[in-house]
Amino acid sequence: MNRVITFGRPLPPRPFVSSAPDWQQSSPRWIERALAIAKSRDCGGWHVVDTRRAVGAQPRRYRIDGNDIVFWRDGTELRAAPDACPHLGASLSAGCVRDGELVCPWHGMRLGRSAHGSWKPLRTFDDGVLVWLQLPRPGETGSIEPAITTRPERCIDATVRMEAICEPDDVIANRLDPWHGVHYHPHSFRRLNVVEKREDEITVRVAFGVLGPLSVEVDARFHCPDARTIAMTIVAGDGQGSVVETHATPVAPGRTAIIETTLVTSDRAQFSVALAAGALLRPLIERAAARLWVEDIAYAERRYALRHG
Repeated sequence: MNRVITFGRPLPPRPFVSSAPDWQQSSPRWIERALAIAKSRDCGGWHVVDTRRAVGAQPRRYRIDGNDIVFWRDGTELRAAPDACPHLGASLSAGCVRDGELVCPWHGMRLGRSAHGSWKPLRTFDDGVLVWLQLPRPGETGSIEPAITTRPERCIDATVRMEAICEPDDVIANRLDPWHGVHYHPHSFRRLNVVEKREDEITVRVAFGVLGPLSVEVDARFHCPDARTIAMTIVAGDGQGSVVETHATPVAPGRTAIIETTLVTSDRAQFSVALAAGALLRPLIERAAARLWVEDIAYAERRYALRHG
């Protein structure tokens, strides 16, 4: 095993769940059981779309669960509706926004808060970091708001959005298998041991590599608040309260968008300096997350390919 030198806040002693090799601890039965519990949790019909910074003054189209949806801002209000103009089907995302209304690029029809025939606005939610769309799948009930993971009050947030040839289940299953971290991402993780394992969540003691053998070790808990979300929360060590939310949004059959937002916090006095430099640090955090997901997408896509040949 590579030498690991940890620094930062010491962690309380905790026994490891098992000393068996990681390939034995990473039980397919436990992963599938935890995934089944997550899938039983109602999403309320909500899908994460992107970071709120991605939706600005100009209309933007996203495909969500086989539907082309246009998003725009009416002042500070987030709006969404089918991308096809009810007149002759033009793509509204190719138009513009005037006085909070979409203007069709073909004939100038203006559309906004009110329905026009079968065309009508859809329910959205802006949680201050991410934007959501309510588009219930079969069996999902419509809730007033999405279930938001507990987040730190003071934080630097950074979000990446990538797409993969898989289903949302494959993305969640990837995150329910923390044992692969040291082996599959040796550039980022130096050591990982499971310290608590429940029916539907798992807590690990993990050393994140900083420079060579220098690492920061924390306790991180993985849990699924709904069927398409898994959150990793640092529960002990430096950065306690920081969260990484991974959202899996269906794009079309066999294609999934992965939207992962990292919310970094600290109670150290120096964190005020980091907050002031948030705009500079955000791209670095996003680059690190994207690097991991290039590899984890291969994991999720392999899982999907094994089921579908």
